[in-house]
Amino acid sequence: MPPRSASTDAALILAASRHGDREAFAELVRRHQSMVRAVLRRLTNGDAALADDLAQEAFLLAWRRLGSFRFEARFTTWLYRIAFNAWQSERRKTREVLLGEDEALPEPHATVRGPGTEERLDLERALATLSDAERAAIAACYAADLSHAEAAEALGIPLGTVKTHILRAKEKLRARLVPKEQTP
Repeated sequence: MPPRSASTDAALILAASRHGDREAFAELVRRHQSMVRAVLRRLTNGDAALADDLAQEAFLLAWRRLGSFRFEARFTTWLYRIAFNAWQSERRKTREVLLGEDEALPEPHATVRGPGTEERLDLERALATLSDAERAAIAACYAADLSHAEAAEALGIPLGTVKTHILRAKEKLRARLVPKEQTP
C-alpha cells in the first residue's frame, strides 16, 4: 500500500468516510490546514488565534460530515464552505460593530515584527475596510485559490456577485495600498 502522502484526496476521503480511517483524515488535515487557516486569518482581520479556533471547528465539522461529501466539487471547495460557515456563525455570535469611514481602523492582530511586517499590517488594515462579502470573495479566490465559479459555490452566491465583490474589493484595496501618484 502506498504511503498516505501519495494517496489522492478522493482515496483519503473514501477511506475516512467509509472505514472511519482517522489517519486518512489526518492526512487531509495536513494537506489543507494551511489554506484553511490562511483564509480564516484573512476573514478574521488577522486574528490568528480566532482563525486557528475556527479552523479546528471547521475540520471537526468536516470529519462529522465527510460522509455527505458527494465529489461534485473539489474537496477544497467543500472544506472552504465549511470554514466560511464557521466564520459566519462566529460573526453572528459576536455581532461586531462595523466602523465608519472616519473612525480609526483597529490594529490588526500581528505579534511578530520582521521584514515585510509593515506591508502585512497595511494589507490587514486595507482588508479591514472591505465588507464581509468582499473579504470573503477575496479570501476564497486569492487565499484559498478557488476559481470564481468555485468561490460562488463555496460562498453560496451567484457567480456574477462573486465577480462584483472581487472587482469592488480590488478597487478599495488599490485605493488604500497604491500611492496616489502611481494610480493610472
